[in-house]
Amino acid sequence: MESLRDKYEVVIGLEVHAQLKTKSKIFAPDGTEFGQEPNTQTSPITLGMPGVLPVLNKEVVNMGILTGLALNCEIPARCKFDRKQYFYPDLPKGYQISQYDEPICVNGYIDIKGKRIGITRAHLEEDAGKLVHAGAAGLAGSSYSLVDLNRAGTPLLEIVSEPDMRSSDEARAYMEELRNIVRYIGVCDGNLEEGSMRCDANISIMPKGSKEFGTRAEIKNVNSFSALQRAIEYEIDRQIDIVEDGGKVVQETRLWDDNARETRSMRGKEDAHDYRYFPEPDLMPLEISREWVQEIKDKMPELPEQKRQRYMGLGLSEYDASVIVEQMGLALFFDKVIESGATPKIAVNFIMGEIAAYLKEEHLEISDTNLTPENLCELISLIEKNTISNNIGKQIIIDMMKDGSKASEIVEKRGLSQISDEGAIKEICQKVADANPEQVEKYKGGKVQLLGFFVGQVMKETKGRANPKSVNELMKEILG
Repeated sequence: MESLRDKYEVVIGLEVHAQLKTKSKIFAPDGTEFGQEPNTQTSPITLGMPGVLPVLNKEVVNMGILTGLALNCEIPARCKFDRKQYFYPDLPKGYQISQYDEPICVNGYIDIKGKRIGITRAHLEEDAGKLVHAGAAGLAGSSYSLVDLNRAGTPLLEIVSEPDMRSSDEARAYMEELRNIVRYIGVCDGNLEEGSMRCDANISIMPKGSKEFGTRAEIKNVNSFSALQRAIEYEIDRQIDIVEDGGKVVQETRLWDDNARETRSMRGKEDAHDYRYFPEPDLMPLEISREWVQEIKDKMPELPEQKRQRYMGLGLSEYDASVIVEQMGLALFFDKVIESGATPKIAVNFIMGEIAAYLKEEHLEISDTNLTPENLCELISLIEKNTISNNIGKQIIIDMMKDGSKASEIVEKRGLSQISDEGAIKEICQKVADANPEQVEKYKGGKVQLLGFFVGQVMKETKGRANPKSVNELMKEILG
């Protein structure tokens, strides 16, 4: 398959649905909190009862504009809503209120690792409900379905990319950066597992050198970054097999089954005319003044790429900066540690080292611990003043995370202050040398790498409290 792939170029575009973090729905006052009892967050508007009218939630528009600006989009002076006609059991009205030919955001882009991925549009719409398939498994996998309409009417921003991606790696990088952006600006929690951010991938292949795209298939039901890559890789191979066997790829919507690691045909892919769009008669077109846009732009938080560049300006490597930005909780914590006066490089070493390892092992977020930015800053200060060694700092950071203790209190209580008295250190170094005559002879015979052994023994003898620099210098002196 690798040799066959060399004959083709892959073309990928993503449609990402981001649930906006408003307290109420896009056209109704119902709540939007995830995980509530089924059908408890509904109203006559959500249920599409006769005579009800939608009322646009202004905060939804604010979040739409904010996202558009973060994605380098143009914000037109006017947008409007349309009715998209199609039937789903979990869409009570029998149509969806969306935006068709006049969306809220157009002509944007994201730069990913030096490549610009265009964004065609981002438009506002309402989400559908959720079908829960249950009962004894039959031919279709379940014997009945239940409808939960809590999600119906939740505000969505659908972000449609240009077909600019050429590999599953690029698609994943784009999706990850998009998730970073919507999380940092506070419009979406980006939780793929809960469905608050969902992705449909449009994939096609064409002979290398061709300027005409092939027929695309849309892949739905992708709920993780790794699943996105697997689905794209499978679909590329499937389409190549079809073409190589003399067949034609059909335009269709396919579902990704991550357990079976395959896509399955769901339905023929609709074109815009199949939805019979027409302007939503119950909502006036929305006029967006330049003052409104500027007001939102003035409140724009620091974006992920800006944060990476700032961190690199503080002396962090590109890798360190990227890893921290990927974990928003750690990045915001890191910012507060720096604001408290800590040296950035030492702070990032603790955060990416002992702190990150503990969080991963305990399945926690930094906000779930009792560690404060001020306490970490104090710990770093004690190390820089040579009050304690870096190793001692690594030993006590976990306790600080568990009970919120201050570093200075732990050091005083346990007697962990660093031994900097050269006389005392020299005495211990001599003791270690006397206890290991064979190693001393080997060192003097040219095995200078044994210095690490002697330093380790001294550090063990002092329980990590000796100044490592002094130990190295004095040990060399004693060993000759």
